[in-house]
Amino acid sequence: MSCILHIDTSTRVCSVALSQDGEVIFSREDLEGPSHAVSCGVYVEEALSFAESHAIPLDAVAVSKGPGSYTGLRIGVSMAKGVCYGRKVPLVGLSTLEVLCVPVLLYHDEIEDDALLVPMIDARRMEVYAAVYDRALKPLRPVQADIVEADTYLEFLEKGPVYFFGDGAAKCAKVITHPNARFIEGIHPSARNMAPLAEMAVVRENFEDVAYFEPYYLKEFVATKSKSLL
Repeated sequence: MSCILHIDTSTRVCSVALSQDGEVIFSREDLEGPSHAVSCGVYVEEALSFAESHAIPLDAVAVSKGPGSYTGLRIGVSMAKGVCYGRKVPLVGLSTLEVLCVPVLLYHDEIEDDALLVPMIDARRMEVYAAVYDRALKPLRPVQADIVEADTYLEFLEKGPVYFFGDGAAKCAKVITHPNARFIEGIHPSARNMAPLAEMAVVRENFEDVAYFEPYYLKEFVATKSKSLL
């Protein structure tokens, strides 16, 4: 029996949700672009006000920890830490790629029992952040940055159906043409999809150290030097 605040700012989508006993009772989402610094704070305040107005005590905060946008992840994690400190509740960190798998597993009955899942986050050009999971979310290949070519996932495609999804998948459809490749459209990270994984983490008391927790950037941020006008 728990109430969890969920925050995801790992991509262009900014979303916040509140769940009680695994059921989403509040959700806000901005699909328009990177205005996370403003939207995230507003959505979190609205979620906490909703909980207070319904006399629901907050038990934990879950945050999507990456991989993803460097700036976006910092905004989300900073907000999550602030709420944890202020409300004296534990922090749960969830893989953005695992969160991407949740709606696929819940709402796509066509997926075969032996199928593999490859969630993808766009990392510009033909690069994506990706991992390979089975239907039980057991990782079969760790998270890494892939420059996608026709044979990037060949060892998995030769074994059976592989489903690609996420905001990095669409650009790969013309490159990955193996007959076992399947592409699912319309899947993006969302705080409302964090609830099942966060509930399991709370039950198992799989909490992060709030003081030392950092996002999983995968690649270091590199600041570009502005060109001189003269």
